[in-house]
Amino acid sequence: MGYLDLNDLQLDALKEIANIGTGNAATALSQLLNLKVEMTVPSLNVVPFDEIFGEGGGERVAIGVLVRVLGDTPGNILFVMEKDVALNIVNKILGNNEKEISEMGNSVLCEIGNIMCGAYMNAIAKFTNLVIMPSVPAVAYDMLGAILSTTFIESGQYDEYVLDIETLFGKYDENISGHFYYVPMPGSLEKILSSIGI
Repeated sequence: MGYLDLNDLQLDALKEIANIGTGNAATALSQLLNLKVEMTVPSLNVVPFDEIFGEGGGERVAIGVLVRVLGDTPGNILFVMEKDVALNIVNKILGNNEKEISEMGNSVLCEIGNIMCGAYMNAIAKFTNLVIMPSVPAVAYDMLGAILSTTFIESGQYDEYVLDIETLFGKYDENISGHFYYVPMPGSLEKILSSIGI
């Protein structure tokens, strides 16, 4: 199934599944930080691959926490944030005032990715009755465009068009915000839609 072939019903179903997953992820982040973290309704876009490089200022350096999705619907989940946001989160959890992300800070970011992505996958697994498991998280420091394009390529999305399921998290007065992406491998969407009878 090509992404451009998805009909409105299928797109709405995928958006609702993403909404359930990101709602759980936002709750997990809120509990971890002991703050109310808000999220936007997930946007589900089929975009030309070339746009990924320029998305959100592709030259800007960002920090991405990547978790591979294993099981029935393989793909990647990526949580991307600015460096100062990542430092703010790390310092809030550790009670420190670090100016650079240390090895301990790196571990904290991995654990945040693990908790958020686990919450996202558990919600989707319950909704679809599919077996979905997270890999060990990895942290990447690079230009935003490079992090995004590598994530899409690793998910086997080599086509001219890619599927971008994105949610914005935010607690703006605490400088805690980020983008959450689910990037399914080809074939995963068909399994998800089939599991809910669409």
